[in-house]
Amino acid sequence: MAILVGTHKKFHEHDSGTDHPERPERLEAVLEGVDLSGVGEAVIHFEPTPAKMEDLYRVHDKNYIDALRRFCLMGGGRLDPDTSVSVASWDAAILAAGAGLDAIRRLGDNEADSAFLAVRPPGHHAVIDRAMGFCLINNVAVAAASLASQGERVLIFDYDAHHGNGTQDIFYSSKDVMYASVHQYPLYPGSGRASEVGVGEGLGTTINIPVPEGTTGATYFGAIEQILMPAIEKFSPTWVIASSGFDSHIGDPLCDLGLTSSDFGSLITWLFSLVPGGRRLAFLEGGYDLDALRLSTAETIAAMGGETLHLERASEGGALVGVLNAIREQRARSLEL
Repeated sequence: MAILVGTHKKFHEHDSGTDHPERPERLEAVLEGVDLSGVGEAVIHFEPTPAKMEDLYRVHDKNYIDALRRFCLMGGGRLDPDTSVSVASWDAAILAAGAGLDAIRRLGDNEADSAFLAVRPPGHHAVIDRAMGFCLINNVAVAAASLASQGERVLIFDYDAHHGNGTQDIFYSSKDVMYASVHQYPLYPGSGRASEVGVGEGLGTTINIPVPEGTTGATYFGAIEQILMPAIEKFSPTWVIASSGFDSHIGDPLCDLGLTSSDFGSLITWLFSLVPGGRRLAFLEGGYDLDALRLSTAETIAAMGGETLHLERASEGGALVGVLNAIREQRARSLEL
């Protein structure tokens, strides 16, 4: 199975500040992971082209996008306590947003079965009208909105340790994009409660699985079986997109979840099994330990190629049955309101 891997040298030029955890070395570790995957003969590398302004305006406020561009080109600076930009950040951001659109076109031309986008800055915290949490443009949302505009039904599965508040907000009332997240709670940005289920036509198309620190893979797959799959089967997606946050790895310095790289391979195998080849994307989001990034990427790419590496053992520990029962009950109550 052929795998597109999209990245660009300009992603390394985005300067997020001295000693910032979202640093260029992250991409070097990810690309080392691609090589470590053992399926290099199946990998097709490509350089993305920038997203067009109309693609960005589809999910972000025009005034915000225009102001962000000016701010970067005038020298940059700090946008919030966690998020800084440089002159090079605008080019990096529109390339990151364009990576998914390029991949969609290439998949449509039957170049590969799936795509992994090794981009920075990440995107899932970027809300409609501002940057947040290391994120400038919501890369996943740009891709999903483009697909939805073509009549597709898109499932976004976000397994970053931090809740993707921006992605959720953008599609909170959408009937064509389902956003599902498993994330550590409480943790930045503080959103992602089980009671957040969508509104209007989008009621039920937001699914949040907030889990405590130390949670392992058994709880993730318990949530998939008991909570996600019934809703996903009803939604019937035609495309899937992964917000691949590797900060859920047990070795990550910013978070406290208990996954291993093998768990990420299992998660992407499950997600990509939901739709046919040629309709599968994965975007890099978080992940701040370089060794964990390398191993997690390797397992992910291998799984995308139909292989299993087991560079680390799968995480141990049973499913948190009480947590899952509480989430299921709270979601059911919220859907009835």
